Amino acid sequence: MRMPQTFKWLATASAALALSSPALAQEVVKIGYSGPLSGGAALYGKNVLDGMNLAASEINAQGLEVAGKKYRLEVVPLDDKYNPSETAINAQRLVQEHKTPAILTPHSGGTFALQTTNEAQKYLLLSYTSVPQVTARGNKMTLRIPPEFTSYIEPFVKHAMGKYGKNVAIANADHDYAKAWTAAFKPAWEKAGGKVVAENPMSYNRATDFYSGVSRVLAAKPDVLFIGGASEPTGLVVKQARELGFKGGFVIIDQAKMDEIAQVTGGYAPLEGAIGVLPLIDDPAPDSKAFVERYRKAYPGRTPSSEVSLNYTAVHATALAMKLAGSVTDAAAIRANLDKAFKQLPPARNPNGIDGVDERGGTLADTRVGVVEGGKVKERALSSFK
Repeated sequence: MRMPQTFKWLATASAALALSSPALAQEVVKIGYSGPLSGGAALYGKNVLDGMNLAASEINAQGLEVAGKKYRLEVVPLDDKYNPSETAINAQRLVQEHKTPAILTPHSGGTFALQTTNEAQKYLLLSYTSVPQVTARGNKMTLRIPPEFTSYIEPFVKHAMGKYGKNVAIANADHDYAKAWTAAFKPAWEKAGGKVVAENPMSYNRATDFYSGVSRVLAAKPDVLFIGGASEPTGLVVKQARELGFKGGFVIIDQAKMDEIAQVTGGYAPLEGAIGVLPLIDDPAPDSKAFVERYRKAYPGRTPSSEVSLNYTAVHATALAMKLAGSVTDAAAIRANLDKAFKQLPPARNPNGIDGVDERGGTLADTRVGVVEGGKVKERALSSFK
């Protein structure tokens, strides 16, 4: 049956009114993500993405208004399988198809690939990696989200050497990031008067049994083991070192998370004397505890890591920088306002306590580390080791 003309007009008018309503007139601004969502690093990539999405949902619930216009923030995720060449391809898609003024990538290889084009293509690169070269390159359109890993080295050396002794054995992973850590840690240990008595990096990503490698370094009778890679194999190294009779301490690079290691070792007791990055779940700060609860409510059965919280804060800061810049498209203006944005974020949106951004584009914070004492993780600020 044909619709009468009056009803046709009413239907058209109603549709027009609906489309002109404030909720539907709201514009969309997109932040891109290119990281691992499949393969061996998929969980890591998902943690990063979960933090971004949690921030976006909070921003949208509160409302994002920039220069008098209301926007809905959307995260556009693309899988790069931890492959820098895929990161570069994804960035082209994100910029050309989705007009993203900012792209977040959670690995140094992807960061270096995007730094070759992001200034010319005028998008902000949000880099989640602690490699110092990210900001040393002088890219004016990059934010390095976590602190440089070099900030951990002095306190790690002081704690381990002071508590256990001067002989260290290097038994960390053999990938590029672990090699960068070794290149910085080894001379710092020796400068402090210590000695490297054995050096045997292992393939944490492929091996499932580390007895032979651990036995080799323990034969040199070290006081301290320098270890780390992905959390699960790091846990196996700790477990097998204790089973082989090692009584000393552990220095753990920031890639490995002590709470995730403890799931492999059966608790914190085997990690006694270890020093590493403070697990978010063990952070006593009220804002950190509140964030953990908010995350668990949004993602039942899961516990957030620092990958979640730091990238959550980065998205909140980027949205606030857009408001301060008065633009969702001018990436240079957004970048210029990031320092102010981090400083203005309420503590609930900044559970890691980032204080601002330095002139090179790296975040500033009195980063805290964790030491295991009496089978529990205790929080220490880096400044306490000075």
